[in-house]
Amino acid sequence: MDTRVAVAKKALEKNGYLDLEVDPLMDLFAEIERLKREKNAIVLAHYYQDADIQDVADYLGDSLGLSQQAAGTDADIIVFAGVHFMAETAKILCPEKKVLLPDLRAGCSLADSAPADAFKKFKAQYPDHIVISYINCTAEIKALSDIICTSSNAEKIIESLPPEQKIIFAPDKNLGAYLRKKTGRDMVLWNGSCMVHEIFSLEKLTRLKVRHPEAKVIAHPECEEAVLRVADYVGSTTGLLKFAMKDDAPAYIVVTETGILHQMQKNCPEKTFIPAPPDNSCACNDCPHMKLNTLEKLYLCMEYETPEIIMDEQLRLAAKRPIDRMLEISARYGL
Repeated sequence: MDTRVAVAKKALEKNGYLDLEVDPLMDLFAEIERLKREKNAIVLAHYYQDADIQDVADYLGDSLGLSQQAAGTDADIIVFAGVHFMAETAKILCPEKKVLLPDLRAGCSLADSAPADAFKKFKAQYPDHIVISYINCTAEIKALSDIICTSSNAEKIIESLPPEQKIIFAPDKNLGAYLRKKTGRDMVLWNGSCMVHEIFSLEKLTRLKVRHPEAKVIAHPECEEAVLRVADYVGSTTGLLKFAMKDDAPAYIVVTETGILHQMQKNCPEKTFIPAPPDNSCACNDCPHMKLNTLEKLYLCMEYETPEIIMDEQLRLAAKRPIDRMLEISARYGL
């Protein structure tokens, strides 16, 4: 093994990725395509990734679509351009496949807001409740859950349960509050949230609406209730994209992570898409975890097949059960 590669692999735990120089003249798109063919690898990417990664992906989607693709692929290697819980979910569903993540530090503020020990104690207070957990959580939280959901299928999953069934919804309090209001169900909410979706400013959004009266506001349900109240449409990341494609408005103020704007502009070049402003001067509507992945890191992880997601088998099996229930209910409703 090349000495520099060996050194980079030893430093993987500290760095989270292979810290190697990439020839700036290399055609990374061509090299990634070559590696896909040679290694029977598939690249799955979330809508919140950088535009270059979106363009090189074999499948692009939100958490539900990515889970379905991971479960159904015949590739030997799954390269997950997203955050850690997404790659972890792919490994849970495909234990026989090698699952790679370009940067292990690509975490999730929402997943981090639900420590497993604290959640276990919280769950014990409500023994007659079923636990529905949003997929943006760790494998440990999945293992403590009865059903996993995504923002695309959460409403249908809740409605698939008997009306009298009490529910704990975790870890996103904003998505949970939105679903509780929409379904009228009795739900106890874990107090977690996403740093990106909580940062949007209602005051700045209102001013933006005044400046762009022709624009519709479309928002992800992880946003706070005050923001959702002024939205013309609330939906999952895929839902927002589909709405923009089908709707006839000339412009949209998009209240979610800015990565989705690349696909919106590609699919609707004649329309205008305006990112909603955060409640400060930083670019906090860009997820810092999602943006840790780069085209260079993607190439390196495919070339050297590391960092790899490794899971304890007992934990994997426990986490798989509620994901299987999600996929089964989603299939039943044609989602």
